[in-house]
Amino acid sequence: MQNSAPIFHLALPITDIEAAREFYGKVLGLKEKRSAFNWIDFDFWGHQLSLHLVKEKYQKNESTMIDGDQVPALHYGLILDKDVWTKLKDDLSSKKVKFIIGPKTRFEGKEEEQGTFFIVDPFGNFIEIKCFKNQSNNGWV
Repeated sequence: MQNSAPIFHLALPITDIEAAREFYGKVLGLKEKRSAFNWIDFDFWGHQLSLHLVKEKYQKNESTMIDGDQVPALHYGLILDKDVWTKLKDDLSSKKVKFIIGPKTRFEGKEEEQGTFFIVDPFGNFIEIKCFKNQSNNGWV
């Protein structure tokens, strides 16, 4: 029997190992765990992010309208505590990272109110980072 929550594993395509190290290691501040010539793993806030080297970027990402924003349909991310979310938002701003959406408050005044922002890595992978006003249920209402 497992005593803690499962660790999530996500694998994404990249086209340049060193650009991945720069973005995920230096810009986002993630710890590199393992690598080879054609892949690299990072500790993504306790979860495993595996980036696999491919020859070219993949298909166009579609989007859908959510609370006034065209949100990329294909994306991944985290739900952080508000203090951690704010610190990361501020760190990314100071590093001049371009926010694709936000930072903003979504569903303002509703039980599922959340802070959110989207960034994109150098390979076209969209990342959403959010925090919920009601942290007790991480936005599940």
